[in-house]
Amino acid sequence: MRSMTRWIVVAMLVFASSLPTIVRAVPPPPVELVDVYHGGVDLSRYWVSEKFDGVRGYWDGHRLLTRAGSVVQVPAWFTRNWPDTPMDGELWAGYGQFERASAIVRTAGANDPAWHAISYRVFDLPGQPGDFDARVPAIRAVVAGIGDPWVVAVRQFHVANEAQLQAALRRVLDKRGEGLVLHRGDLPYRAGRDVGLLKVKPYEDAEARVVAVHPGHGRLEGLMGSLEVRTPDGRRFSIGSGFSDDDRAHPPPVGSWVTYRFNGMTDTGLPRFARFLRLRPGGPPPEPAVNSGKNMPARQ
Repeated sequence: MRSMTRWIVVAMLVFASSLPTIVRAVPPPPVELVDVYHGGVDLSRYWVSEKFDGVRGYWDGHRLLTRAGSVVQVPAWFTRNWPDTPMDGELWAGYGQFERASAIVRTAGANDPAWHAISYRVFDLPGQPGDFDARVPAIRAVVAGIGDPWVVAVRQFHVANEAQLQAALRRVLDKRGEGLVLHRGDLPYRAGRDVGLLKVKPYEDAEARVVAVHPGHGRLEGLMGSLEVRTPDGRRFSIGSGFSDDDRAHPPPVGSWVTYRFNGMTDTGLPRFARFLRLRPGGPPPEPAVNSGKNMPARQ
């Protein structure tokens, strides 16, 4: 009996060691959420920055949290010099390396050397008083005070007009970047949407849950042909493009969540030209997708 008990304990320890290193333990942090840029705003009121394709990381002064409220088990050296005040940023592994960043954040242990591939790109200070105009120099000062090469203040700059904005977008896309973010300078940090935060990308993206996997025909015989998905607000449609041959051979299973890209909406409210982007790790998005199709009006 003692021998059996010992083996049970060993088995439990092995199982525990195989669990993901992210532990869902706290409510989601109160982060600002980005809306989609559709033009028609006074660009002189906005700061512009590159949008890094990584994992959102919210430092609450003691722990690093994902946007959904999971505690990330980072190495002690990674956050040793960080302040006891909140920082908002992106855990990033380089251009075209979203899957690698996601895997490290979700599964790498605190002693895993893979963390040396991750940088923390700080784009805001939620606890800093004042508007974003005042927070920009504060971000630079806080990051300079940390002094760690893997902690970087995201560059914030201004453009004079739409032509300069699109030129900045092309420069980011040329190096395989994701897009830009516009941040209203005269607003305080406020959780939620409609807070003066707009993403500028060559396409829109959103999440949906897989409800069916349809077989392919012809060249795709024996492979997945399309996915039937359902959005958080209940709309159903099919995604049949954007997949690699490996994606089609090993399609996302029913019940999983995927991120797709699209170009606007049809008259019936469905995404136009939906294409598969990637499997979404970590389950559903933390809040229903909201796309009002409108930007915040300029404050008079």
